[in-house]
Amino acid sequence: MPFIETGSGKLHYQIDGADGAPVLVMSNSLGTTLDMWLPQMPALTEHFRVLRYDTRGHGQSDITAGPYTIAQLGGDVIALLDRLKIPRAHFCGLSMGGMTGMWLGIHHPDRIDRLVLCNTSAAIGVPEMWNARIAQVRQGGMQIVLDTVLQRWFTDDFLSHAPAQVERVRNMLANTTVEGYVANCAAVRDMDQRAELGRIAAPTLVIGGKHDKSTPPEHGELIARSIPGARYVELNAAHLSNWEVAQAFTQQLLNFLLKQDAAP
Repeated sequence: MPFIETGSGKLHYQIDGADGAPVLVMSNSLGTTLDMWLPQMPALTEHFRVLRYDTRGHGQSDITAGPYTIAQLGGDVIALLDRLKIPRAHFCGLSMGGMTGMWLGIHHPDRIDRLVLCNTSAAIGVPEMWNARIAQVRQGGMQIVLDTVLQRWFTDDFLSHAPAQVERVRNMLANTTVEGYVANCAAVRDMDQRAELGRIAAPTLVIGGKHDKSTPPEHGELIARSIPGARYVELNAAHLSNWEVAQAFTQQLLNFLLKQDAAP
């Protein structure tokens, strides 16, 4: 089971795809693991060497002392690339993973080829909202937020008609530790990257969800307007669009990453 030492804890990662193929880093959302990208893996590994990892505090990565910051999460990606001797890579992140991607595009443009920011925001909520979520989870555990979170992550139709897929996501969320979850909640709470988005030079695709209640479409539209040359695409989904409309999501991702020209 592969791990790398970041200098402040170990990260669990997995690499799939052919040696020598372009590297694509995939970054998970708050409360999930590297398995959140399973719907995309068969198609992506035909073209890329896909590097997935459990964000600090999630899955099999270490739960170090919190609170965390987006800069810390982005630094973990740089440590991962350094240890694996990967000079540059494409990057795709959803929700908190997208926030990490923005930080990388702003602060480490030399390491990012193409950037895909999915169902994400450059600033989300107010501190009081996140503090209430943290207190709720500390008191009642992850079980207390499961149903509420899933209702924001998926449309009612998907919840009703895809029970097996919903259950897989529910298990990821339920198995996230309280300590890891609240430490990452703090990273999202304290982040505001809106003023720096214009520094991102990488060709960028922003994917939003028409029914996303967590990071509504206007959040994605703002990101796309703020990044020079970025393109915004909206899918008929809620927050975890890569599960709800997996085929459409994967096609948009491939169309963008496989384009031969430099512009999105």
